[in-house]
Amino acid sequence: MSAQYDEARVLDEVSLRVGEGEVVTLVGRNGAGKTTLLRCVMGLHRRMTGVVTLGGHDVSTAAPFRRARLGLGFVPDDRGIYAGLSVEENLTLPPVGGASPWPLSRIYDTFPALAARRRAPGGKLSGGEQQMLALARVLRTGARVLLCDEPTEGLAPIIVQQIGEILLEAKRHGVAVLLVEQNLRFATTVADRHYLLAQGRIVETLANADVRRREHELLQYLGL
Repeated sequence: MSAQYDEARVLDEVSLRVGEGEVVTLVGRNGAGKTTLLRCVMGLHRRMTGVVTLGGHDVSTAAPFRRARLGLGFVPDDRGIYAGLSVEENLTLPPVGGASPWPLSRIYDTFPALAARRRAPGGKLSGGEQQMLALARVLRTGARVLLCDEPTEGLAPIIVQQIGEILLEAKRHGVAVLLVEQNLRFATTVADRHYLLAQGRIVETLANADVRRREHELLQYLGL
């Protein structure tokens, strides 16, 4: 997959795979093209070349809403919450398209904070509650692949831990997750492996042990 903005090439023949029930982290400096890659997979960035497959089917020319109905879910970094709608309305508004949608009862069991605030407007939620709502909404649609862009950014440690537990719960039920994440310690608690993106290319594939051993080096490289 390659992508560009105007004349600037952002991704250069990137190739990666996320298997069923696997969490894979995409790591790189700011501006490395991580968000662009997620947007390409979702079909939101049209200036791209290459092939995107979902469950063995080529979806490269499919519109974003068709990819969503086939089970691809996107949790953007701005969360995309409808501020004027209640938590429950945010959850039930998107159409259910995947093979294994999470019923509301299961959503509320997994996200008790959302159950307690189901009548509250989305705009009145805390940042952590909004992030949980963004994740829950995608799981509610039956997505079998989650594209998550910086889900822990700016959140308190206890909320980060809860986000990790939710991703692991989704993983146990066979959901594949492609995770853009700068918090390396958090990433090693949920991910199976990590792609290092630099200058528009995948330059390394790292196991958790590699990330832990090279944490100081990687943090310096990422400018964190």
